[in-house]
Amino acid sequence: MAKESDSFSLVRLNIGGKKFCTTRDTLTQREPDSMLAAMFSGRHTVCQDPEKGFVFVDRDGKHFRHILNWLRDGVVPTLKNSEYAELLQEAEYYQLLGLIDGISDVMNQRNKNEELDTELTRIDIIKCIQSERVRFRGVNLSGLDLSKLDVDAEGAIFHNATLRECEFTGANLRGALLAGASLQSANLQDACLIDCSFCQADLRSAHLQDADLTNANLEGAILVGANLKGAKLSNANLRGANLQRAYLRKVNLRDTHLEGAKLDGANLLGAIRRH
Repeated sequence: MAKESDSFSLVRLNIGGKKFCTTRDTLTQREPDSMLAAMFSGRHTVCQDPEKGFVFVDRDGKHFRHILNWLRDGVVPTLKNSEYAELLQEAEYYQLLGLIDGISDVMNQRNKNEELDTELTRIDIIKCIQSERVRFRGVNLSGLDLSKLDVDAEGAIFHNATLRECEFTGANLRGALLAGASLQSANLQDACLIDCSFCQADLRSAHLQDADLTNANLEGAILVGANLKGAKLSNANLRGANLQRAYLRKVNLRDTHLEGAKLDGANLLGAIRRH
């Protein structure tokens, strides 16, 4: 720890191998009840590297710059959710109560914003589809119940939309554009998907039993673990699709384009294939 006479009370820190320089005021003023404030308040003796004067703290230094910036400016950094969880763990270790509250506020607001993103109702969707130009590009519609939807969806654009766990049972989506859409675990049983585009869409574990995919374009789609029992795949394009562990038992694949498709572990018992 720096001596009282040192300019700006300079403190050198070694946090798990990462080196930082700051001042005693920074470490003690914003969060006076924190562990760092206690360490550098002058009330305790801290161990230093005798040669370079670094105080060693046995923690991961990945997020310590965010700790210092919080102590300097009082601003919560913009991070991914996973990084907030890591920073929160460090804030709790250093007993930075203000930072803990700040992270919680940011996360709560982010969760509220995500909830607002999914507040489109079934009626909203129907009204949009009935309009002349329908665009749900990139919209989050996760979990929405659109079962038995029977409107003219041809040309409806769901490009890159998030449709995880959506309910489309018996829906008529003929001609809809769903390229790049996220449809993990979506329920599309008995749905009319004729002429739909699912290029590069993520249909992992999707329920497609008895769905009509005639002329549908699923090139490059991810269908790992998807259930296609009884699905109609006449002239469907599944080139380059990932069908690993998909259920294709007794499905007629005679007119289906499967060049380059991955079928490892798929259930093809009784499936009708080209010779």
